[in-house]
Amino acid sequence: MSILPMNDMANTYIEHSIVIHNFVTTVGSQLKSSMCRVFGDSVKYKWIENENKPVIPDVSINCDIKNRRSTNFLGVPRFIMEVLSDATEQYDRTEKMELYKKVEVAEYWLVDWRKKQVEIYVLSPDENSIDDAEYKLISIITEENKSELKINLFPNIPIQFDQLFDCID
Repeated sequence: MSILPMNDMANTYIEHSIVIHNFVTTVGSQLKSSMCRVFGDSVKYKWIENENKPVIPDVSINCDIKNRRSTNFLGVPRFIMEVLSDATEQYDRTEKMELYKKVEVAEYWLVDWRKKQVEIYVLSPDENSIDDAEYKLISIITEENKSELKINLFPNIPIQFDQLFDCID
């Protein structure tokens, strides 16, 4: 299985970009004094697990920014967020999720701006295998439980539900 980047995002809604921008600006400003950086959907990653074909997450938190070649990061980000849309939802839930699991991205968010919902997955060891890990859905955040929204890998970096969905009606 290899994943090709989504090259034509012309059919995505502005809300898709707003959620990405809200996360990058809110979290990025808080990580400035750390070794980690937040990147929006203009950053490419290449991994042998994907036959070195570039993959472009909507948002990533990368703590290994020196591990790159040309315009591509080679290391694995600790956190990835994909913002769902009609054009990308199936791809984000299947092929991309499988690739991120394979390269061991520790935390994976699926954000649905249409429902104002965040699914938070954390990589956990597979009980049936020594070498494998699986994504475990640890929470689904909505308006009703919005105070529980947090980046599990960066618990001291707050992001509020209302900040993430700011300007989304």
